[in-house]
Amino acid sequence: MRIGIPREIKTLEGRVALVPEATVELVQQGHEVFIERAAGDPSGYPDAAYQAAGVTLLPDARSLYDTVELIVKVKEPIGPELELLRADHLLFSFLHLAAEPKLAQCLMEIGLTAVAFETVAVGDELPLLIPMSDIAGRLSIQVGATLLHRSQGGKGLLLGGLPGVSRGRVVVLGAGTAGRSAVAVAAALGSEVIVFERRRDRLAQMYHLGQNVTALYPYQEKLKEAIADADLLIGAVLQAGARTPRLVSAEMVRNMRPGSIVVDISVDQGGCIETTRPTTYIEPTYMWEEVVHFAVTNMPGAVPRSASQALSSALLPYVLILSQKGWENHPALAAGINIKAGVVVHAAVQESLAASTQPRSTGRKER
Repeated sequence: MRIGIPREIKTLEGRVALVPEATVELVQQGHEVFIERAAGDPSGYPDAAYQAAGVTLLPDARSLYDTVELIVKVKEPIGPELELLRADHLLFSFLHLAAEPKLAQCLMEIGLTAVAFETVAVGDELPLLIPMSDIAGRLSIQVGATLLHRSQGGKGLLLGGLPGVSRGRVVVLGAGTAGRSAVAVAAALGSEVIVFERRRDRLAQMYHLGQNVTALYPYQEKLKEAIADADLLIGAVLQAGARTPRLVSAEMVRNMRPGSIVVDISVDQGGCIETTRPTTYIEPTYMWEEVVHFAVTNMPGAVPRSASQALSSALLPYVLILSQKGWENHPALAAGINIKAGVVVHAAVQESLAASTQPRSTGRKER
């Protein structure tokens, strides 16, 4: 099969889907692998490293898309990339179509088949989402700790505290991969951490992370109380393939103290906090009612070398399967199919398309 790795064009997205070591295995299996010039540069993988692995270098995106059958990229196609896609393409990338009905409609009109990283499933696990969620969870605490600096609009608080000084308070919504990573880093810094989660087994895992971690069921009153006292609120809620439910209302955010921080990791699936909207690393934050919001949709893109290595190792086994006939019979990849020959086959995306004409009020008040 002819496999293509395009250069990512999303704002400040430095990841590359497959690192050179992964492409070696594809070439050894007899596949032709093509990469767009400079696609690996932001991750520290120069063109020469791919050429040494047997990959063919192409000068631009059009040349790549015209040549290949299977497109393996990190983020969803945007802007000029959409014009290069054809009905005979097989697209393999993060898509988040439940939160992007316009993109879903566009891909349907093209008529291609699209497999989304975030819905490839092995039982209850999402093996291609896990490494990026892990990174995003860790980054959420690093970002939040920095945004609490007075120079960043925060309340001027040291998140972990120190002798004679109160510890910062961190509230994490969800104890999946991203939430667990956020809790672990926040706890290691010495913060007071409250994590809300519905599943008993995950609550038990969080409880045993340390004496400074409290794990609670998300009863509404408990949630309101904890958020009002939080210095840093992390949204890490996920429903596989579906739009994220909004657990935090604008009123709850309004009750937070000035200079508090909101980081919504789940924003690429619509966000679990009513006052969040997608941002980029060019302008990653905005202020709402004196609360700083960070809602970058490609958080792991800030650490592209680490993220590319983690993602590539998870992707390679599935790319090898996708490059063979009958891949649709593989259970994990079958679960990942969002669009098949122009027809939406994923239930959550179907629901999103049906609801896309209904207006959605946020009650936002920004400055």
